[in-house]
Amino acid sequence: MNLFLIRHGETTWNKEGRIQGTSDIELSEAGIEQARRLALSLKGSDIGAIHASPLKRAYKTAEIINSFHGGTIEVHPELMEMDQGDFEGLSFKELMAREKEFLHRWVADPASVRMPSGESLADLQTRAWQPIEKIITGGQNALVVAHNFTIAAILCRLRKISLSEFRTTCVDTASKTLISFREGEAHIEWINDRSHLNAPDL
Repeated sequence: MNLFLIRHGETTWNKEGRIQGTSDIELSEAGIEQARRLALSLKGSDIGAIHASPLKRAYKTAEIINSFHGGTIEVHPELMEMDQGDFEGLSFKELMAREKEFLHRWVADPASVRMPSGESLADLQTRAWQPIEKIITGGQNALVVAHNFTIAAILCRLRKISLSEFRTTCVDTASKTLISFREGEAHIEWINDRSHLNAPDL
């Protein structure tokens, strides 16, 4: 089976460099166009099922992709972005000015850090893996639309690497990552592909 992991298109908070987490921010006009190009690039793919986070930016991206497939989008709250607690809504500039000690710990050992009043990467991985495991077990080609930290945590599990290495699995907005499963083993075919954003309309 093949599993596509898709990060949602751009939001205004992405462009402004704000921390979104579970804040329910919609796609910007640029994000809708990104999702449209993403959908065109997946138009001919064999996708048996589409799954999404319930957050608007992910669900709208899934809807645009599904316009070429006509299936039912299955929503999983477990695929939401990491709850970043007290940091949600802050710009990265504000965060760097206010939280130097926290950021030092985050850079040194992200696997051991919990966001104030929010989640840790381990919390996120535990909940996000629940629907992913069921999707893989089902054996049907599937597409999942989620978020940066969520996809990174899933990829750490699939690659059998520590969450402390999550930065090697981070993905950009409107990107697609393809994992194939052969004889029970996950193989990453490509990761963080955004070539469709610069491709001519199909």
